[in-house]
Amino acid sequence: MTNETIDKNGPVVVVGAGQAGFSVCANLRDFGHIGPITLVGNEPQPPYQRPPLSKGYLLGEITEERLFLRPLAFYEQRAIHLRLGVQVEEIDRQRRNVLLSDRSVLPYSHLVLATGSRPRVLNREQGGDLEGVYYVRSIADAKKMAPEFKAGRHVLVVGGGYIGLEAAAVSSKLGLRVTLIESAPRILQRVASVQTASFFQQLHRSHDVEICEGVELAMLTGRDGRVTQAHMKDGRAFDVDFVVVGIGIHPNVELAQAAGLEIDNGIKVDAQCRASDPTILAAGDCASFPWKGRRIRLESVGNGIDQGEAVARTIMLAAEGYTAKPWFWSDQFDIKLQIVGLAAGHDSAVMRKISENALSIWHYRGDELLAVDAINQPTVFMISKRLIEAGKSPGPNIVTDLGIDLKSLLHS
Repeated sequence: MTNETIDKNGPVVVVGAGQAGFSVCANLRDFGHIGPITLVGNEPQPPYQRPPLSKGYLLGEITEERLFLRPLAFYEQRAIHLRLGVQVEEIDRQRRNVLLSDRSVLPYSHLVLATGSRPRVLNREQGGDLEGVYYVRSIADAKKMAPEFKAGRHVLVVGGGYIGLEAAAVSSKLGLRVTLIESAPRILQRVASVQTASFFQQLHRSHDVEICEGVELAMLTGRDGRVTQAHMKDGRAFDVDFVVVGIGIHPNVELAQAAGLEIDNGIKVDAQCRASDPTILAAGDCASFPWKGRRIRLESVGNGIDQGEAVARTIMLAAEGYTAKPWFWSDQFDIKLQIVGLAAGHDSAVMRKISENALSIWHYRGDELLAVDAINQPTVFMISKRLIEAGKSPGPNIVTDLGIDLKSLLHS
């Protein structure tokens, strides 16, 4: 069976009401799909933004309703049927339907898996089941932990990635004492350059965040079922009031795996976002796809939006092939970090510095520009994004010359 033999206006079931799932549904209607579209989500809320959960939402700057990608009326107007608070239990590929947790069955011509990801958790032996240990992934998570953030309390943040650093920044702004531990030799080990990591290390320390690199948690202990103390593998121990854990995620592939679909660091899809069954597609955190001769999986809002659109195009027989344009961002204190490209494999990096808190780091492999980290430099981010997407690689001597207007590079 090929995609061309499947009714493009047949019923579409989208599993996962996150950024990617929303993008699929909205784009299907924009591209003229006239058949039934059902969006299944295991949370009670309609699709919402997750990044603010560890920032503005915890600070009380953003209400729950402002997190929603669209008001409920949008789905009614677009005839997108929301099935919220339920999950898909099983995919029947032969009959082309899915069984929901409420025992209802939904038929499909195309099934889209936008099942996202879930946090890696501390196990029970590490004290992961104690009260006062939190993860930031959902509105429910953020609501549960919000009352803990009171000035003068001591929070331990486990993990020096973006989630951990953002939680540390929020905690510091709210007047808490903050200790952050990272088992790797430095923070942002997997996702950012040494220069970028050094900048954020200094930023956090300037706000009295205690950062401990190369330090691994042994276990958490507690009293009456609630965490009270943290023990490190190097023998150190200290009292804590609560713990926020940000040690990475797992792609949610179990449903696809049980249905016999190919898995390769995520649900394996081709350039048109099709899984090993041509009636099933995947997008977002859960999907791995071909990119520049290798297979990658991206955990970002931008990828969810763009890959969701690509899925809709494939269903509507207008697929051009998905070419990822990786970009990311993080807000910490009064600093905005924007990243374009993937720096993995770079062999050199240079800095273009305007001031202490306005700079950019340009990553190269040989003469090829791979990625740019822009710190409080939104214009540089937009210019470098266009350069990388156009395949242009201005040399290090050019991008570090403050006398050169970077905009001129777009036309060279």
